[in-house]
Amino acid sequence: MSLPDYIKDKRYFLTFYLCMMVFISLVVFFGIEQEKGLSLMLYINISCFFLLVLYISAGFLYRKKFYSEFKYLVESNQEEVLAVLPDAQKLEQSLFLNLFQKMLGNYQNQLQLLHQEKKEQQEFILSWIHEVKLPIAASRLLIENSENRSVEYMTDKFEDELNKIDDYVEQALFYSRIDSFSKDYFIGEVHANKIMITSIKKYAKIFINKGIRLHMTDVEMNVQSDSKWLGFVIDQIIANSLKYTDVKGEISIRFEEDSKEKRILIEDNGIGIEEGDIRRVFEKGFTGETGRNYSKSTGMGLYLAKRLATKLGHDLSIESKKDIFTRTTIHFPKIRSYLSF
Repeated sequence: MSLPDYIKDKRYFLTFYLCMMVFISLVVFFGIEQEKGLSLMLYINISCFFLLVLYISAGFLYRKKFYSEFKYLVESNQEEVLAVLPDAQKLEQSLFLNLFQKMLGNYQNQLQLLHQEKKEQQEFILSWIHEVKLPIAASRLLIENSENRSVEYMTDKFEDELNKIDDYVEQALFYSRIDSFSKDYFIGEVHANKIMITSIKKYAKIFINKGIRLHMTDVEMNVQSDSKWLGFVIDQIIANSLKYTDVKGEISIRFEEDSKEKRILIEDNGIGIEEGDIRRVFEKGFTGETGRNYSKSTGMGLYLAKRLATKLGHDLSIESKKDIFTRTTIHFPKIRSYLSF
């Protein structure tokens, strides 16, 4: 900071000082005899000017340190700016520094969050690529070993692999659109049974191939939701149940309702979830002991289902006992309006 810059900052004070001195000089000049008044006026002006120079010089030297340190920070490439901020010399500087620290802290938090999201996206993409390569590799093996195979057999196997690829692609699409969710949904009354039946038909072949029995109550239920996004949530739960239910297992679907909420319960008698993993099954990328040992998984299905259910105003909970059952519940809270007259 240069002296001219400091004087420019003090321009309002100097203007006030000049006006005051003119006023005092006029009062002294016209209020006292002319000869004495002129001498006194000169004495007052010279004395006050000397004091003004001292004040400006001392203030400049005092403020120069703060401005020099701050200018150095602006021109340098310091990363840990908060650790080397100069000490404030007055209230105004203290307020600006506090505001600067707050804004910089928020910026660093957002930047860290973006870095974390980018890292998670990269991990998901890598995991997704490995997953989608499996049905592609299986399809190539089918082609290489297609001799003496019937057209019906080959068509059936290719359809299985294409369905797997379709599921992975759909999951990736929903994952990529989850941040723009607010632009792509419409809440209305939807028939939960129809959405459930559509999802079951989608995975009917897996039900048949694994010999898994399905039990579904006949209760009709309408809920407030978006049919497309709710269908995706149900798909992820059904797919997860099928993946971890052994051959000849069972999956049951129930619809319940009470005064507070409506519920869809999807329960299987599969391998279950470790007690220590229950609280983490909805975390991004979490596969747990079951996912690592039993089947390869991206750990994104239940995470996406939970996030979308929350955005739709629903809730998702899960209960399980190892080697006995896993029960996933979609909660639809009832909206009550209380009117007082």
